[in-house]
Amino acid sequence: MYKIGRLAALAKISVRALHHYDEIGLVKPSARTRAGYRVYAQRDLERLQHVLFLRELGLGLEPIARVLDDPKFDRSEALRAHRRELVARAERTKTMIALVDRALFSIEEGEPMQPKEMFSAFEEEAKARWGRTDAWRESARRAKTYGKDEWARIAAEAAEISAELAKLARAGVAATDARAMDLAERHREHIDRWFYACSREMHAGLGEMYVADDRFAQNYEKVAKGLARYIRDAIVANASRA
Repeated sequence: MYKIGRLAALAKISVRALHHYDEIGLVKPSARTRAGYRVYAQRDLERLQHVLFLRELGLGLEPIARVLDDPKFDRSEALRAHRRELVARAERTKTMIALVDRALFSIEEGEPMQPKEMFSAFEEEAKARWGRTDAWRESARRAKTYGKDEWARIAAEAAEISAELAKLARAGVAATDARAMDLAERHREHIDRWFYACSREMHAGLGEMYVADDRFAQNYEKVAKGLARYIRDAIVANASRA
């Protein structure tokens, strides 16, 4: 049995976070002392560990709660899935490191990289993630038909949507506000119009990826601090509204 301070130190999270998890029903202590202090049992530690695993993968607290409270949830199978994802991430990281090393070599030795080589790792990763999906195939098919003007328009539309969302985020407008959700819907329609049929469920999955994948997150962070999470939350709110 662990009191809250000891568990916080063990899990390397704050006592305040554990209080919050208790308040929202995500990780509740099995018991309390006579003085009212929270006491956590082994099963509580296992649930907290899984919460932290899912947080590491970029999921928000509400989706995590839905996963863990699902009657069909199987902890062993979920851990195997986490392991597969982490192994895939490690492989992608190794590929990216090799590409960075090659780029550094080209700079230091004055040997330019071939265009296809410069972007090979990104193409491989995209295929690894989505290559078997209809969305990937449709996106690849459409992309081949676009010229310079179309790509300029696509980029301008995407930048405008991001800028408008950033403006709302800076102004303190909640991601669940109708204005933010309307922009999230414009974002979905942009993908649907230019790349592939994007359902609201699929769009919500993309929103989670914008937070989980550092490259997406960092691009949004350049526009406004916390923008990746704000966009994700607006997308999820819009999907729920629909």
